[in-house]
Amino acid sequence: MTKAELAELRELWRTRVADFRASGQTGAAWCAAHQIKEHQLWYWVSKFKTEAPPQSQPHFISIRVQDAPEGSEMALSVRVGPAIIEVRPGYDSDLLRDVVRTLASLC
Repeated sequence: MTKAELAELRELWRTRVADFRASGQTGAAWCAAHQIKEHQLWYWVSKFKTEAPPQSQPHFISIRVQDAPEGSEMALSVRVGPAIIEVRPGYDSDLLRDVVRTLASLC
């Protein structure tokens, strides 16, 4: 197999694994629906889990900050997929980073 063919195969399986994860189905049900052997799916799922995620350029977004009403505590809501994290002053930045990474890998 050439490098180009291997790269094409990896991308095909990356797409399949992402589709499986987004489906909400069990491995057996997804494989039956797509006529794929279940052991192949689990091989690629585990292969992608152990790989370092590809490094991408940071994406910056603009935010609008509004003054908080008198007597209320400022909070920032961060949305990662379907999850919303409320960040308040004095938060643990290491914990927030770990939670966001975990959610990003699941979403």
